[in-house]
Formats: sequence, structure tokens, C-alpha cells
Amino acid sequence: MHFTKMHGLGNDYLYVYGEVPENIASISRRLSDRHFGAGADGMIYISQSDVADFKMRIFNADGSEGKMCGNGIRCVGKYVYEKGYTEKTTLKIETLSGIKTLSLKLKAGKVESVSVAMGRVTVEEPIAFTWGTETYSLHPTDMGNPHAVIFTRNVEKLDIAAIGTAIQGLFTGGINVEFAEVLGNNKLRMRVWERGSGITLACGTGACASAAAAVNEGLCECSQTVSVVLDGGTLEIGVGENNEIQMTGPAAFIYEGETEI
Repeated sequence: MHFTKMHGLGNDYLYVYGEVPENIASISRRLSDRHFGAGADGMIYISQSDVADFKMRIFNADGSEGKMCGNGIRCVGKYVYEKGYTEKTTLKIETLSGIKTLSLKLKAGKVESVSVAMGRVTVEEPIAFTWGTETYSLHPTDMGNPHAVIFTRNVEKLDIAAIGTAIQGLFTGGINVEFAEVLGNNKLRMRVWERGSGITLACGTGACASAAAAVNEGLCECSQTVSVVLDGGTLEIGVGENNEIQMTGPAAFIYEGETEI
């Protein structure tokens, strides 16, 4: 099997063009292992679609299937364009959370950044969660995949692995947990605990969920782009008045590889 390792702000996946094999769960677990495999947050398969330009399927490092990945879908746009599968700079990608539209920004014939129309976000009423002596407000947010956003003043010091793991049990099927600190001037610092992968350097849908929750709480302005600073870099998130989300950020190749499966 030939694969391409790519990342969006350090959120790295192994990309394969072709149909998903039956034993994908075990393949993703083995290859995603950072000591005995190639090392990644998971695998993403790209194939032809009957309803869009391409279809993507996402498999986490633990073998479970995800509905959507914001960093991953930007890499899909770069992959199919630079490998010659399309000449389009506006693409529709089929995902388990619906069809997403990508706009590719080119520089010298290469994809420099990708903007993704992520669809409409739903921010629900907050839920109280107590951890030790602290009580946090969780903001459940639906980006086509589930998120819970916590606003805090000490995001760098929190044990996000322990807190994120504890919050999983509150939601059937688990949830992605974002820890966000407002820096001012429509800017957030965010760290993430992703279901199926643990701590990752970036989460595109999580950045969108955090920006939407911040606008919903009056912490950021919806009339301006929200800059979300993650461990791996910064994403620019637009939150429309109708809660439509636009995400813009980079995508990058790391290396090509082959393995027996």
C-alpha cells in the first residue's frame, strides 16, 4: 500500500487514494502507532464520489471512524490538486457529515492554503462539569462531529488529557474537548483532546467550534475573523450571522511511504 503523510498545523494523517479495505481498523491502529508504525493521528482515504468531486473517510489512531476532520479535508484538497487528480480550484468533498466546499489558494502552481465552507454550527446550552475543586461550563457544539468547548484563563496549565478523558463519559460515543482562552482582539488560544486520538497539535473542526462558542457567548465578534492559535499554528475562522462557518488554513506534505498490509 502506498501512502502519503500530510499535516494541517501538525494534525498529521496518512493519506491513501483508493477504496477502504475491510481491515481498516487494524491497519489504522498499526500504522498510526508512533513507535512501531509510520506515526499519525489516523488515516484518511480518498476515493471517487457519486455526489461530489471526491469522497473522504477518516479513521482515528484507535481504528474508529470519524465523521469530519477540518485539517484533514484541507490536506485532501492539496493532495488531489497537486497529484493531478483534478485541475479544479473549487472542490466538493463528500464526508460523513455532508458535502463540504473547498476553495484552493495557489502560489506558483502549488496549494498554499485552503478555505472550507464548514456548514452551519449548532451551539447548545452549557453544561456544568466539576473537576477537583473547579467547575467548568461545557459548551456542546455540533460541527457535523461533536465538540464540547471549555473557556478558561489558564489553558497552558490544565491537564487536558485527564479532563478530556473524564468528559468523554458524559457523552454517548465520546466527544472532542476544546480548552480555549480569550486573548482579545478576536483571538483565541486553544488546545484540544480528540476522541480516538488524544491530544493533537490542531483540530480544524474544534477551532470552528471554539470560535462559534466564543461568538455565541459574546467573547468574540461575529463581524470579524476569529484567529484560533493552536499548538501547531493558527487557523482563521469566520462565523456568519446565520452560524455558517468558514475555515482557512495551510496544508503540507511530509513524505511518501509504502507498507505491506
